[in-house]
Amino acid sequence: MYERGARRWLVLALFLGPSLVGVVLFVAGPIVASLALAFSSWDLLTPPTFVGLRNFERLSRDLEFWAALRHTVTFLAGYVPLVLVAGLAVAVALNGRVPARGVFRAVYFLPVVTSWVAVALVWQWLLNPQFGLVNAWLAQVGVQGPAWLFDPNWAMASVILTSIWKDTGYVMVILLAGLQGIPRVYYEAADIDGASRAQQLRHVTVPLLAPAIFFALTISLINSFQVFDQVYVMTGGGPAGATTVLVERIVKQAFSFSRMGYASAMSWVLFVLIFATTFAFSRLQRRWT
Repeated sequence: MYERGARRWLVLALFLGPSLVGVVLFVAGPIVASLALAFSSWDLLTPPTFVGLRNFERLSRDLEFWAALRHTVTFLAGYVPLVLVAGLAVAVALNGRVPARGVFRAVYFLPVVTSWVAVALVWQWLLNPQFGLVNAWLAQVGVQGPAWLFDPNWAMASVILTSIWKDTGYVMVILLAGLQGIPRVYYEAADIDGASRAQQLRHVTVPLLAPAIFFALTISLINSFQVFDQVYVMTGGGPAGATTVLVERIVKQAFSFSRMGYASAMSWVLFVLIFATTFAFSRLQRRWT
């Protein structure tokens, strides 16, 4: 019996071994190394030197870091509620009997699988203050469009708008799966009781969809803290630092200024923020759903 158990574990080890080696080398190893680097100073040219908590002390006084954190929270506050509302609206609309429903679902999901670089370049052109279509459309109704990506007051709003356009389809798929899991008998009972469509949405759809909404909310929060691609391509952190975010700062500290230890410390602060936020919302989910 023992030999059969040993053979079983040997077979499992042979099949899982290659994957585990990859995980250790390319996931677990770098995580441990980044934690060690967070307490070190390393410029990629000389060996790392241990500096203790100096990197974290420097972070506490770094005005650029706090500005990037503030901009990240601003992005989060603007992006998460709007993408959830947009995703829910599209999911509810496409859950009903709509002609060419499958085509519309594919069209809304297409931006999700499109490269962020391509999406960002297209929106750069659309939001161009002189030649972009957005300002041209606004001019047709007598509105003078802003400078968008070139205006510190509008640059973050432009990034948020682009992100919502791209990610609405992802939230839609999650919520659409949740909607299809709600039995029709609840809506039939609501119809018998005389509930309107708005009342059904508020008292039937949203409560029963709460687990899917919380899942989409958690994923959106994690993605918001890690916002980078659209900022890097569309604004580069500008204008005048108006769209600097945490991941963009980490990349620049590591690969532009060769401050690997400082960048690692910043990345672990970001990890703690994401972990704390995710943990808090998981506790709320247990309580509210």
